[in-house]
Amino acid sequence: MKKLLFQFDTDTYPSVFDTVVAYDGGADHVIGHGGLTPENVAALVEGAIFTRAPKEKKNTAIFVGGSDMVAGQALFKAVQKHFFAGFQVSVMLDSNGCNTTAAAAVAKLVGNRNFAGKKAVVLAGTGPVGQRAAAMLAKEGATVVITSRKMEQAVKACNAMKVRFGVDLIPIEAADNNARGNAIADANIVLATGAAGIELLAEEQWRDNTNIELIADANATPPIGIGGTDMMDRGIDRHGKIIWGAIGFGTLKLALHRACIAKLFEDNKQVFDAENIFALAKEMA
Repeated sequence: MKKLLFQFDTDTYPSVFDTVVAYDGGADHVIGHGGLTPENVAALVEGAIFTRAPKEKKNTAIFVGGSDMVAGQALFKAVQKHFFAGFQVSVMLDSNGCNTTAAAAVAKLVGNRNFAGKKAVVLAGTGPVGQRAAAMLAKEGATVVITSRKMEQAVKACNAMKVRFGVDLIPIEAADNNARGNAIADANIVLATGAAGIELLAEEQWRDNTNIELIADANATPPIGIGGTDMMDRGIDRHGKIIWGAIGFGTLKLALHRACIAKLFEDNKQVFDAENIFALAKEMA
């Protein structure tokens, strides 16, 4: 029996990236549907849960994606509302890589370290990856700051993660490199999750900061987010700090994404969201 993955995307066109990784993760066929909302997904879910016998339902799974994490979360919940006893399939949420990318970055930063009492700053952290990474860092015991060019966006992101994960994050407005340099003055961990091709920090703003122990940058498009680092950095020492670049931890991200897809087909009751994806990332790291 073929392993079928239905890709439910909140964008008009389902993500090609997610489709490729789904095949690499073991799906025999990936069927993409775009422009989905909680209001129009019911018939698709019913088609997935009613067509195979109970012992065969493990061969059907649903992946929720798209560029909008808030829309993805709503769709993810809506999909599961249509499940009932004996009629469900495994489902995974990873809008814009919010879970797999964040989990891989934080898992590499954490390693075997204890983050209790440490301060982490997530630069430009209001996007899907930044928000979830901030929550994961907080769950590891760190005091976590999210910066944004606009205070209202930083507050909104912190409030959203409080609702979803029960963590308290600190919002800071940092509209330029100098403000971001000030924001990391007493940080131990720095994670950059800004838009592609935008430098958030120059090398001289972190190089001589003796508080900083760990740095990661999720941007792989030049110029990358943190000057003086390299997207290929794999836990190397630069100026006394351990550095992870986007490709450096990206290997784990892809392996993690594929592993989650494979696990969806182990039975029909898997629900993959931030918590268990992060737990798997730490095992794999």
